[in-house]
Amino acid sequence: MEKTPSYFVTNEAPRRIHSMARDTKLIVVVRNPVTRAISDYTQTLSKKPEIPSFEVLAFKNRTLGLIDASWSALRIGIYALHLETWLQYFPLSQMLFVSGERLIIDPAGEMAKVQDFLGLKRIVTDKHFYFNKTKGFPCLKKPEDSSAPRCLGKSKGRTHPKIDPDVIHRLRKFYKPFNMMFYQMSGEDFQWEQEEIR
Repeated sequence: MEKTPSYFVTNEAPRRIHSMARDTKLIVVVRNPVTRAISDYTQTLSKKPEIPSFEVLAFKNRTLGLIDASWSALRIGIYALHLETWLQYFPLSQMLFVSGERLIIDPAGEMAKVQDFLGLKRIVTDKHFYFNKTKGFPCLKKPEDSSAPRCLGKSKGRTHPKIDPDVIHRLRKFYKPFNMMFYQMSGEDFQWEQEEIR
């Protein structure tokens, strides 16, 4: 098993992986692109506190409402664009899209899908997780083992900066057609639009 977040968004990756192992099963974790972009920005901000605000980086021209889709934090969330490249080399049957939101709420449920997709016996279940309130994420534990649970590292679970609600609204509008396209292409509705109504 190999894991690198940038594979999905790197144009050369599908061709290279296909030429190396065309039967590879691909697992892609996706989440609401707006939340993903803010999380990406938060990660960068922790390393480079001098960067401009999210609001400044998100627009080519804020007055005109022109989103800067070339900014990688935003471009990565245009999942339909990236999936289109992968579908030139791999059938949808070799891909599993895991919901980042459901992975937090129901890690065992999402892991059951992963195990089924990989043709594995369902060994990882509810008893392997507990929710860490400090991190805001589930942690993995070995039920038969008393060793410390494995939680996501320091770079995960950071508090996101407060983003202007108007910017979030504009980004939701920007992503909506791409999300609809992605739902259609992947055959799965992640219901990111419903989340935003709450």
